[in-house]
Amino acid sequence: MDLFDPSKIKLTKYLFYTGKGGVGKTSVACATAVSLADKGKRVLLISTDPASNLQDVFSMELTNKGTSIPSVPNLYVANLDPIQAAAEYRESVIAPYRGKLPVSVIANMEEQLSGSCTIEIAAFNEFSNFITDEKVQQEYDHIIFDTAPTGHTLRMLQLPSAWSNFISESTHGASCLGQLSGLESKKAIYKQAVETLADGSLTTLILVTRPETAPFKEAERASGELSALGVNNQMLVVNGVLTEHSDALSTSLYEKQRAALAEMPESLRTLLLYMVPLRAYNVTGIENVRALLSTDHVTAHAETLNATHIPVLNDVIDELAVEGKRVIFTMGKGGVGKTTVAAAVALGLVKRGKKVHLTTTDPAAHLKFVLDETSGISMSHIDEAEELKKYQSEVLSKARASGMSNEDIAYVEEDLRSPCTQEIAVFRAFAEIVEKADDQVVVIDTAPTGHTLLLLESTQSYNHEIQRTKGEIPESVKRLLPRLKSDETEVIIVTLPEATPVYEALRLEDDLKRAGIAAKWWVVNQSLYGTNTTNPMLAAKAASEVEWLNRIDEHASGKFALIAWSAEEIKGDRLLAL
Repeated sequence: MDLFDPSKIKLTKYLFYTGKGGVGKTSVACATAVSLADKGKRVLLISTDPASNLQDVFSMELTNKGTSIPSVPNLYVANLDPIQAAAEYRESVIAPYRGKLPVSVIANMEEQLSGSCTIEIAAFNEFSNFITDEKVQQEYDHIIFDTAPTGHTLRMLQLPSAWSNFISESTHGASCLGQLSGLESKKAIYKQAVETLADGSLTTLILVTRPETAPFKEAERASGELSALGVNNQMLVVNGVLTEHSDALSTSLYEKQRAALAEMPESLRTLLLYMVPLRAYNVTGIENVRALLSTDHVTAHAETLNATHIPVLNDVIDELAVEGKRVIFTMGKGGVGKTTVAAAVALGLVKRGKKVHLTTTDPAAHLKFVLDETSGISMSHIDEAEELKKYQSEVLSKARASGMSNEDIAYVEEDLRSPCTQEIAVFRAFAEIVEKADDQVVVIDTAPTGHTLLLLESTQSYNHEIQRTKGEIPESVKRLLPRLKSDETEVIIVTLPEATPVYEALRLEDDLKRAGIAAKWWVVNQSLYGTNTTNPMLAAKAASEVEWLNRIDEHASGKFALIAWSAEEIKGDRLLAL
C-alpha cells in the first residue's frame, strides 16, 4: 500500500471521511486539510462528529462558521454541533403539539427524536447548507467533511413518505420514526446534497479504518451500503500501521496487523488503498497534524497518572459477587472488547461459586467461550440477523394488514433497518433469556442504549393513546425494564484509552442515566500503558493514554479497571488471567 499523501492524489472538490469511532478519521481529515492548504488550495474543513476534538487539534476556539486558522493560511474550519442542532430540530417538530396532545404522547415523540438517527439527520441538515451554498462552492477549492452520513440516513432521505408528517399519523412501534417530520421546506436542498454525494466527479468518500478485523468488517459494510446508493467514488485509508518492531509486544502487534491486512475483505481490495503509519503522538497541535502524513517524531508525554492503584477486572468481579448482582451487561461501541469482558466476568463469577448464564451476539464467541456445563456456566448465542429478520417480518405483516399505502410501507421498511430497530429485536431475545434465568446470574455482552430502553418504555404508555400501533412489546420486555433499574442490575462500560471511544462511552452513559440506569464500573481495554513495552513508539503511545486514564479515573471516582493490550486471542483459561 502507498502512503496517503493528498498532494499526490487527484482529489475531488468534496471529500467525506467516514469510519468507526476511534479509527482516526478526524486526524486524517485534519491532516488532509492542512496538507492541501499548505499547497496553496483554499480549504474548508467541517466536522459533524458529536465526539469532535477539532478545538484540541487546532488549539483554538471554533464555531459553526468557517474560522480562519492563523498558522495555516488558506484553511478555514467549522465545528458543527449535531447534538445541539438535533435538540433545536427536535423542539421545532414537537412545539406545535405541546398542549394539544397528552403528555405521554409528547414524551414518546421526544424520545423518538432523541436517538443517533436524529443526530445524523440534524448533522446532514447542517452540512447540506454548505454543499448547496453557491458562495461557499466558489470560495473554496476543497470542502472536507469529517463524518459522512450512513447508508440508512441517505436511504431515509430519498423516501417520498419520509416527507409526510408520519410521526403524527402512525407508528409501527418503538424505533427511530419521524426524524424528517416538518422538514418539507428542506426537501430540495437535501435532494441536491444527496445527488452531489453520489456524483463521482464532485465527491470522494474516504473510508478510514485500522489494520484490524472488526474495523475492516465495518468498512466493508459501509462501503457496500453506499455503493448500493450510487456512491461509488470511494477510497480506503488504513490508519495506524506499525512499520517496525523491536520488542516482543511490538512484534506481536506487527504480526497481528499483517494477518488482518492479509485477510482484508475482497470488496475493499478493489478500492484505491492507502496507509498512514502508526504515530507515537496524539494528533493535536499544527506540528503534529502536519507530521501525521509525512514524518514521525516520538515525543514523551508529560502527564503523570493520578491513581496510586489501578483496579483490575478481578476487583470488579469481586464486587459484583459480594453485592449479589443478578443481571450484568457489558456496554460499549463495537470493537472495544465487551464480549471478552463479558466472558471473563462470567468465568470469574463461576470461580466464586455462582451459577452463571452467559449470552452473546458474537457468532465466534459462541465457540470460543463455551465451557463445560458442569463448571456452572451455561451459554446461549443470539443471532442478531435472525432476530432482526423475525422482528421485521412481524412488523411488516401487521403494517400491510392495516392497509398502509405502499409509500408508508417503504418508510416502515427503511425504519426497520435503523440501529434502534436492531437493538429492539435483539433485546426481545435477551428478555426471554433473562426471564428464564431467575436462579442464576445472567451476563449479557450487548445491551440496548438508554434511548432504546426509553423507546420501549414510552411505547407501552403510547399504546394506550394510539391504538393504531403495529409493534407489540412482549410481556418479558415489560417485566425486564423495571428490573434493569433495580439494584440487582449492573452495567459495565467498556472503552479504550483514546479520545473518541471515551467520548462515545460518556454519551452512552448519559443515555443510560436518562433511562434511570446507573453504570458504576468502567473497564479500559487494550491498554498499552499496562504492558511495560520497551519499543520507543509504543512506549510513547502508552504515555499518551495517561490523559484518558486520568479523565476516566476522575469521572468514575476510581471505579475503573485496566486490561493490558494482548496480541494473543483471549479465550478459555486466558480469560481468568484478565
